[in-house]
Amino acid sequence: MAGKPTRTRLVEGATVAVAAFVGLLVLFMASDALGSAGLPGGGLAEFLVLLGRVLEALTGLEMFRFRFVWYSLATGALIGVVGPLVGMFVVHREMALIGETLAHTAFAGVAAGLLVASATDWSAPLLLSALVAAVLGAFGVEWLAERTETYGDVPIAVMLTGSFALGTVIISYGGGFSGLNIDSFLFGNISFVPVGGAWVMVALSAFVVGVVATQYKQLLFITFDEQAARVAQFDVSLYNKLLVVLTAMVVVGSMQVLGVILVAAMLVVPTAAASQVAESFREALLLAVLVGEVSVVSGLLVGYVTGLPAGGTVVLIGIGFYLLSVAASSRSVSLSLH
Repeated sequence: MAGKPTRTRLVEGATVAVAAFVGLLVLFMASDALGSAGLPGGGLAEFLVLLGRVLEALTGLEMFRFRFVWYSLATGALIGVVGPLVGMFVVHREMALIGETLAHTAFAGVAAGLLVASATDWSAPLLLSALVAAVLGAFGVEWLAERTETYGDVPIAVMLTGSFALGTVIISYGGGFSGLNIDSFLFGNISFVPVGGAWVMVALSAFVVGVVATQYKQLLFITFDEQAARVAQFDVSLYNKLLVVLTAMVVVGSMQVLGVILVAAMLVVPTAAASQVAESFREALLLAVLVGEVSVVSGLLVGYVTGLPAGGTVVLIGIGFYLLSVAASSRSVSLSLH
């Protein structure tokens, strides 16, 4: 039996390296939490911060000496994984704009949460109201889509424009909510992610990865042959709802880093780049994660060194990968399912 082709081994090896990198960053968060609570286990966090000081002495790059940078990097690394992971199914279902739509819906949720908080003593995290609104928006898109002929542009456009309009009206009604930096929700802030926000991203990512891993074949089936899935008596409507809910979770977790304006890019751009050069859906999925991860990490580094907005830098690097993949491939995208 012949071994795996070199190309396949390289892609799988790089994916394992990404998984190890993301795992290390999550372990840093856990270690830092233990250390902050005065419990054993804080050694890894202290070691990585010390390593950051060594890097500063050697290179002059001081960013890794700060704990908040490690949290930002961990959050970005998780986005680089789950964005393309869900985006592969979304894009190949011709629902590329769903991420943008749910980001605007989540923005309306943030505005509604602020309005309620200003009128009451409610102090729940704004990401919670954003998540509730995004999930409701996901079900709304699905409800509209089931009552039209296809997953066309109209239901998505209606939800996108309507939810953003609602958010702006609520913010105007609330007088702009003094002390709120609206720009942080519109454009994100990868340079500083709160500890709580980073842990929210960990929880959402664990759920998304778990669902995709256990429901991979079913999601693949409805993505490429929905009619056959219906004939096979799959509950296609249930899986459609599951997919848009997963998208909503990725969007809310990513919004704190990339913002409403850029959040859809992590769903679409790595997927588009990988699909141009991959030979199968599985390979495209792994390559998309690699593109997403490299875009996030390099975007964070470039943004910090140059003072440019890191979120925009992440997206532009991802688009650079896409343009390179288009130049490297003269074929139209047609993936096998292996």
